[in-house]
Amino acid sequence: MEAKLVVFQDREIRRTLHSGEWWFVIVDVVAALTDSVDPTGYVKDMRRRDAELSKGWGQIATPLLVETAGGKQKVNCANTEGIFRIIQSIPSPRAEPFKRWLAKVGYERVQEIEDPELATARTRELYRAKGYSEAWIEKRMRGIAVRAELTEEWRNRGVGEAPEYAILTAEISKAAFGMTPTEYKAFKGLERENLRDHMTDLELIFSMLGEAATTEIARKQDAQGFTENKVAARKGGRIAGEAREKLEIETGEHVSNAENFLAEPESKKRLKGK
Repeated sequence: MEAKLVVFQDREIRRTLHSGEWWFVIVDVVAALTDSVDPTGYVKDMRRRDAELSKGWGQIATPLLVETAGGKQKVNCANTEGIFRIIQSIPSPRAEPFKRWLAKVGYERVQEIEDPELATARTRELYRAKGYSEAWIEKRMRGIAVRAELTEEWRNRGVGEAPEYAILTAEISKAAFGMTPTEYKAFKGLERENLRDHMTDLELIFSMLGEAATTEIARKQDAQGFTENKVAARKGGRIAGEAREKLEIETGEHVSNAENFLAEPESKKRLKGK
């Protein structure tokens, strides 16, 4: 499964690729349309108000794995058709522009299937729109490719997708930075946000090193199954950790940075740091 964030009127909506189409996190859609501080409660009230919606909820909502503050978990999602049905029960002036946005997003998926390079181009455009520098984007895109190569290697070596991927990723991160991804997000003051979207250049580089090293070790040692790949993950992460420690000794500065890009775009912070 592939997961991505999309943005509607500055509101982030999580989505995941399932059975060849995009499925959107229902509470994210509700939050974007209503500004509700409790979108989960809003969904419950909406179902109470709309008996027909509630009756067909089992066909509309499907629990799928998406990123949450506590790692990947199953969250109720709906495909484009299901989201259109949910929108009918939400009295919001944003409903019509959201329908047009949703139709466009669905069409983009068809284009991406025909030409996968479009997905990469759109990801770059999204990062530019969020205020990231070209130098940072290059590292982030390379990191995405390294991560994809690693997860493909795990899949081919008999590692279950979840929660085993999350456990192995935590092993790499702990060995590389001394923190699991959950601890790292807390360190940076993040909640639902993607951790790597708030990493500096060096943090991205050492993340890539840990994952690339893990991939290479798994191949050379022919690691099979979860247990053997867990050992490889620790070794790969440690290679990055030792390199990070050596750099910190030379520079006298920590690589792990508590700053994030929530209040100020990466490109502006980069200019200040020069």
